[in-house]
Amino acid sequence: MKIAILTSPNQWFVPYSQTLKNKIKNSDLYFDHKDITKCYDIIFILSYHKILQKEYLQEHKHNIVIHGSALPKGKGWSPVFWQILEGKNKIPFSMFEASEDVDNGNIYMQKDLLLSGYELNNELRDKQAVHTINMCLDFLENYETLKIPREQKGKETFYEKRTAQDSELNLDKTIREQFNLFRIVDNENYPAFFYKDNTKYILKIEKAEDENR
Repeated sequence: MKIAILTSPNQWFVPYSQTLKNKIKNSDLYFDHKDITKCYDIIFILSYHKILQKEYLQEHKHNIVIHGSALPKGKGWSPVFWQILEGKNKIPFSMFEASEDVDNGNIYMQKDLLLSGYELNNELRDKQAVHTINMCLDFLENYETLKIPREQKGKETFYEKRTAQDSELNLDKTIREQFNLFRIVDNENYPAFFYKDNTKYILKIEKAEDENR
């Protein structure tokens, strides 16, 4: 089969997309769908931030997306992080066929990602990426049994896009109450912060290498 991987440039999933490419013999990696001029049996569309029009999707047999929720629940943005804020440590991932409507295609498989409840942002990203890669490899290995998707069923829900402002802490809540927010903040791009007397303060979190640090 002819296989390609499509992801957005200059973002967290890029090194993992290269890892997936290395695991799939003779696959191709793209960072813009407009650069794809060949027809593929499968395109894995992973952490790609543009909507593909019907004319692009029709060029290929399968256009596969992986989303971190039990679709049709949890459509939209940053589903993994939203569910962590909800206190969940078992995060369902859905592999589905891309369509013109966001997160609306037929489902090939759903698999849970199990978390300890103590991972911080970089660990969460790594586990999410490894889980995504494994789902792609699983689909290829078991293609004959997984190639026919099923329709999404149930009531759909949507998550809003998170911004840097969503990293704001509440001074009237404890660290324990806000620990899941600390887990998902990015120390460089959207760190935790709070305001006190019209002054903004930034807090960064990392795991100590040892108890004496």
